[in-house]
Amino acid sequence: QVQLEESGGGSVQAGGSLRLSCAASGYFGRWNCMGWFRQAPGKEREGVAAISTATSSTNYTDSVKGRFTISQDSATNTLYLQMNSLKPEDTAVYYCAAEHRLVRCGAWTMYNYWGQGTQVTVSS
Repeated sequence: QVQLEESGGGSVQAGGSLRLSCAASGYFGRWNCMGWFRQAPGKEREGVAAISTATSSTNYTDSVKGRFTISQDSATNTLYLQMNSLKPEDTAVYYCAAEHRLVRCGAWTMYNYWGQGTQVTVSS
């Protein structure tokens, strides 16, 4: 049974930092891609960052490049998202996701395994 559990969300002022974690269990060893998505109120869910579990190559959406860093710890089956220079427009529920059959980890619409989400609120 696949389980993805996010933690690390919270409230921070603009310019601050947060680090999200995603504890993965189940078929971690067979997943080839993991990612972070977010959904702001009234908006569609969007892909934020993705990583290849085999090569650690990464993909980022343009709005977070240079501010967010996705990483993984294969020993503990944990995915991270370091978020720096946060802006109010980063406010959203952040979701961890995984998939095991992607050709490109940045294929945002192809993820099928999801966590429950963690709230990130950035105040101005």
